[in-house]
Amino acid sequence: MLRNPIHLRLEKLDSWQHVIFMASLCERMYPNYHLFCTQTGFGEAAIYRRILDLVWETQVVKDAKVNFDLQLEKLEDCIPAADDFDFYGVYPAIDACVALSELLHSYLSGETLAHAVSVSETSIHTVAMLEMTEAEREMPDEELSALPAIEQEWDIQWEIFRLLAACENRDLDLIKGLRADLREAGISNIGINLQQ
Repeated sequence: MLRNPIHLRLEKLDSWQHVIFMASLCERMYPNYHLFCTQTGFGEAAIYRRILDLVWETQVVKDAKVNFDLQLEKLEDCIPAADDFDFYGVYPAIDACVALSELLHSYLSGETLAHAVSVSETSIHTVAMLEMTEAEREMPDEELSALPAIEQEWDIQWEIFRLLAACENRDLDLIKGLRADLREAGISNIGINLQQ
């Protein structure tokens, strides 16, 4: 699996920063799931959206109460099975769900670092899978690492990391701004654009 120094650096962040990092990457994977739901009629993009919104809410609203066990159950009902669909779009949709599931598990376990690394890897995996699907062949990590799409994904992850790392304390304006920017952009890690 593609490794990056960011995975070591994440250790330096607090758990709230890990949560925002994961939520940001899920925000960037959401358009992949949304498009899949639109194309197939499977799942409910609105449920994914609501769960992700609840996560953001817990980070900006003091004492926001969310039943994450229940949210996880709702999400699990929305995850497509790869065998049920014979087109590529199912894979980015599954990855988006896996990432959000990791985020919910971090709330349930109270352990955020491992889940943050996992969400980072899931997002890069989505990009790598698209590159190999388009090239119609497997590629070794060295070759994948040199691809512009992979470099761009790492750059965006680093950008989010740096914004968070610069915060001494939980910065509500930064959190709200990051969320607004990602939602307004509406562009996924593989270039799916919700605005089009």
